[in-house]
Amino acid sequence: MKLKIGVMGSASGKLSKAHTKIAFELGGAIADNDCITITGACPGYPLEAARGAKSRGGFVIGISPALSEKEHIKQYNSPIAYHDVLIFTGSGLMGREVVNIRSSDIVIILGGHSGTLGEFSIAYDEGKLIGVLLGAGGIASEIKFIVKIIDKKTGAKIIYESNPRVLVEKLIDYYCKYHCKHPDVHS
Repeated sequence: MKLKIGVMGSASGKLSKAHTKIAFELGGAIADNDCITITGACPGYPLEAARGAKSRGGFVIGISPALSEKEHIKQYNSPIAYHDVLIFTGSGLMGREVVNIRSSDIVIILGGHSGTLGEFSIAYDEGKLIGVLLGAGGIASEIKFIVKIIDKKTGAKIIYESNPRVLVEKLIDYYCKYHCKHPDVHS
């Protein structure tokens, strides 16, 4: 079965062109490694990752906070483009985060605000393999400090890298060699 890599990051706010390009490259790297991209079906960096994955022939799943496509577009102002499948959770923004993380074998943090911090916290508590894309600002640049404050062993493994392609390759390698033996706290 193909690995599912979740991309969690800034959906709004000031999104720099440089970071948008990095998100696009990240999605392309996920597709090039024959993995499925999972996003929160939102705009911003996750959408750019979806766009990058699709540009390389990848498959993209969006986990929507909405109950329907109409609500997804109208209430959440979220895109349907660049996603092969949208899963409508009806759980709202915060509720959708749990589904996002649990649907992903690997989670990558890119930039981010409070929602991304929530996704990171869930992934960390559930012992996921987490990649942090350095140099993209936001919560991603604070993760090392947050982990020191948390000071909790959960089985999570964090890999830090500034190059999106190298990060994806390191994560897949680590997952296949080690993390697949104990992928999360539910195993």
